[in-house]
Amino acid sequence: MKIKRQKHAKKTVSFYKYNFCFREPFQILIDGTFCHAALKNKIQIKEQLPKYLMGEVQLCTTSCALDELETLAKDLYGAKLILQKFQIRKCKHTKDPVPASECLLSMVGETNPQHYFIATQDQELTKALKKIPGVPLLYIVLNTMVLDKLSERTLKHVEAVQRGELMSPSQQSSIQTLKEKEGLSKDGSDKRGKKRKRKSGNPNPLSCLKKKKKPMPQQPKKTDGEKKKRSRHRKLQPAGGEEAAASSNPTTA
Repeated sequence: MKIKRQKHAKKTVSFYKYNFCFREPFQILIDGTFCHAALKNKIQIKEQLPKYLMGEVQLCTTSCALDELETLAKDLYGAKLILQKFQIRKCKHTKDPVPASECLLSMVGETNPQHYFIATQDQELTKALKKIPGVPLLYIVLNTMVLDKLSERTLKHVEAVQRGELMSPSQQSSIQTLKEKEGLSKDGSDKRGKKRKRKSGNPNPLSCLKKKKKPMPQQPKKTDGEKKKRSRHRKLQPAGGEEAAASSNPTTA
C-alpha cells in the first residue's frame, strides 16, 4: 500500500511540475488542523513530508493560523508548538487577523502564483481550494499523509491550455518578465504610472514610391497592303469625260 501511495504522489507531483511550474523546494503552507492531526497520529512532518514528496520542502504558515490556535482550547497547545517551528509568511491581515481558512485562501489567490501546497484537515477550506486550478492538497488519513488527487478544475484548466484557449503559467510569467524589462506594468503604463507613447517611426518606404504611369496603348502600324488597298479606290469620272478632254486639247487633233 505504501508503494502505491508513493507512485501516486510521484505522478501527481510530476503533473504539477510540468503544467504549473512547481519547483523544489516545495512550499507547504500548513494550518493548525494539520498539525493537530499529525500530533494525534504521531507523524513527524519534517521527516516524512520530504520522503513522501521525494524532494526538498519548505514548511511555512501564517500569523493568522498561529493566532487562531491561541484563541482555541488548551488541547491544541501541542499543535501550536509544532506550527511555531515553521516559517511565517506575510499575509494581508497583520493588523486584523482572520480565520486560518480565510487567510490561506488569500495566500493562494485565484491562480496560486507562489505554488503553495496546502496541508489542512479543514473540509470547507478543501472544497474552496478545489475550485482553484493548480493547488495540491495534503491531508492525513489513517495515520498516513496523502496527496489529494487532481481536481476537476485543475484538469479542465490544463485541457484549455492545451487547446490554446488559455495561457500556461510559464507563458504568463515570460510575458510578465518582458513587460518588466520594458518598464511596463499590467495596464501598459511605465514605472512612473504614465502610459508610454508609441514612438513615431519613419513612414513605410513602399508608401513613398511614386506611382508608375501606365503606358498608353499603341495603335497598330499600317502595313503596305492596307495602303495599296486604299489607293485602288478612285473616284469614278462622268460619262464622256475623256472625249471632252480630247476635244479641248488642240494637240491631240
